[in-house]
Amino acid sequence: DNDWVNGSRKALVTLIEYSDFQCPACGAHYPVTKQLVEEFGVSIAFVYRHFPLRQIHENAELAARATEAAGKQNKFWEMHDMIFENQKEWSNEKNAKEFFVRYAETLGLNKEQFNNDIDSREIKDKIDDHYQSGLRLNVNATPTFFLNGEKLQNPRNYEDFKSLIQKVTSQQ
Repeated sequence: DNDWVNGSRKALVTLIEYSDFQCPACGAHYPVTKQLVEEFGVSIAFVYRHFPLRQIHENAELAARATEAAGKQNKFWEMHDMIFENQKEWSNEKNAKEFFVRYAETLGLNKEQFNNDIDSREIKDKIDDHYQSGLRLNVNATPTFFLNGEKLQNPRNYEDFKSLIQKVTSQQ
């Protein structure tokens, strides 16, 4: 219930991604997952879960909190996209929060609410819950994908993902 789902929650195919916004490989997979959601629409439930690799990506958790704060104003996916599309801009900055506040303003979010939410215990706990669920599923790198509950060896490209999803849909 507390997952962000793009597509349809009622879809027979669920693709879950454990991801880190600062991870270059996650950034490389972002256009692929976006294209899958566009192509499959309500036939798929694409679920994004936070798995910030805090020890190597110092801005990853803050980026996750920014998307959750935007989500409080119904703009999770818009912030998700903006953060991935601008990954090179904020990724190695000492004060990445300035970038996220600017993105929030671009999205028309209430700045005061965004600033309060980004540092809230509720949001920090949600990200930690996602991270802990990943650990329970033996996630140890990002991105890690699960298709209908089965951990995938990361498909190399869009066509590989598409064929896996079509294979699952044809079995249903």
